[in-house]
Amino acid sequence: MTNAVVSLQNAKKSFGANQVLKDISLTVQQGDVLAIIGPSGGGKSTLLRCMTLLETLDDGSLSYGDLEVCRRQNGRAVYGGKDVLAKAKGRFGLVFQNFNLFPHYTVLKNITDPLVSVQKMPRPEAEARAVELLAKMGLSGKEAMVPCELSGGQQQRVAIARALAMNPDVLFFDEPTSALDPELTREVLKVIRDLASEHMTMVIVTHEMSFARDVADRIIFMDGGVIVEQGPAEQLINNPQHNRTRAFLSNYTQG
Repeated sequence: MTNAVVSLQNAKKSFGANQVLKDISLTVQQGDVLAIIGPSGGGKSTLLRCMTLLETLDDGSLSYGDLEVCRRQNGRAVYGGKDVLAKAKGRFGLVFQNFNLFPHYTVLKNITDPLVSVQKMPRPEAEARAVELLAKMGLSGKEAMVPCELSGGQQQRVAIARALAMNPDVLFFDEPTSALDPELTREVLKVIRDLASEHMTMVIVTHEMSFARDVADRIIFMDGGVIVEQGPAEQLINNPQHNRTRAFLSNYTQG
């Protein structure tokens, strides 16, 4: 357990009478690529939002490495103070399906501003880091453009560069290709594949089954707020054990 980058135990979350997460536990080790699949409304995005502190758990515990973000106490989740939450936010990056770039900022400013304001990095150093990451994303020469001048795939690669710039322990992706057409999807998936080959720890909610099978180490299949099945990626996609998983995967042709 020593290398657990993120650990979530007995997580529960309801919105009104609707229990969206029902006692979910998962651990992500350093260098793991975990894909989360399942039908819409099964709880995948809520799970990701709770792990990235956009939502609070009703019950359960969450920790990033040695940092306890919240713990179970008398049947509910008790969160640490502002300093703990700020520290936790420094340990992960999050890439959304709709990019979430500042539309009036240049590509360079979108990446450098968080480094300057949050990490107090000197601007020249932040800009050098941004330029280096943009090159890695195949976006050299786009620094002065604003998001609307880029394709969706390019915007998503800027968003990935922005998340990587903070040097997180783990990157979360919430359906990073769902807003993109197939050609742009391939661009973004290639970037994620390259990161996986560099042993970047990642948690990816995705509808791209062949990608999940080829890139993830492990897959979790979620439905109805529970983990129905989990296992090594290829095994789960090619030989699912649970009827519900089989039924879900039968809707996808294998790529």
